[in-house]
Amino acid sequence: MKNLRVLFMGTPDFAVPTLKMLTENANVVGVVTQPDKPKGRGHKLAASPVKIFANEKNIPVYQPEKVKDDAFFEELTKLNPDIIVVVAFGQILPKRILDFPKYGCINVHASLLPKYRGAAPIEYSIINGEEKTGITTMYMDVGLDTGDMLLTSEVKINEDTTADELRESLKEIGAKVLKKTLEDILSGEIKRIAQDDALSGYAPMITKETGKIDWNKSSKEIHNLVRGLNSTSVAYTKLNDEVFKIWRTKLIKETVNFTNNLPENGEIVRTDNEGILVKTGDNVILITELQTAGKKKMFAKDFLRGNKINLPAKFV
Repeated sequence: MKNLRVLFMGTPDFAVPTLKMLTENANVVGVVTQPDKPKGRGHKLAASPVKIFANEKNIPVYQPEKVKDDAFFEELTKLNPDIIVVVAFGQILPKRILDFPKYGCINVHASLLPKYRGAAPIEYSIINGEEKTGITTMYMDVGLDTGDMLLTSEVKINEDTTADELRESLKEIGAKVLKKTLEDILSGEIKRIAQDDALSGYAPMITKETGKIDWNKSSKEIHNLVRGLNSTSVAYTKLNDEVFKIWRTKLIKETVNFTNNLPENGEIVRTDNEGILVKTGDNVILITELQTAGKKKMFAKDFLRGNKINLPAKFV
């Protein structure tokens, strides 16, 4: 595999372990990543994690605004890769790029396809309460994550697994699955498996609205939303017109029976050293970590030491 000419396309930290594996086992002729973007309060241009790693390894970096442009295709022909590997790149490849390499274009996708095609498979696997997910390598075609599947690796999702934790696990597994995929392609042992569209599901991009907590939903649904968004837009709610980002919650196993004055959904039932207990559509849920405007995230118990919540009070 050392002589395999690979062009790598990727952008976030999730893609770095796979690129690292390729630099150790193949000939990475170039790296394509998204253009630098403003970041932080100063809005200074910041390089992607993939670009930073590629620069450290002295690998040529290309940052086209649009990969479909003729100028980039000319660069591609000069690089003449045997295969293109794509991991969370962020642009759709046109057919002439997909058809160019000898061994095609391989994508490392963070779900068990055909479920959770699209931009946010990690987040939605948790938001929807899945008990397992994984990595799928696939041949790319003109559809959105619709190409033939190659190899998969499953991972269990526990009740309290967060998106951050799952991402850390999957990015390492992705590198291992791709290595085996490339070995099987070169040896001729790889088998293509067509996706069953009837079993497919879509994981769209996360927006601000995705994170708005609906307190009429069950405790488990709210818990899943919070842990599924703990590294992206973050789940949020409002109290007295102040936005509260909710970073962590805890499910209460036993059903709480309210004998008098049944609280409304979203109403704060209790505040104490454990956190903030809130009425949900079917029970209660405990907020254990939160963040308010201009502040760092903190344990709810620490927030309560310096901020009194006068009851009755209700999140909306």
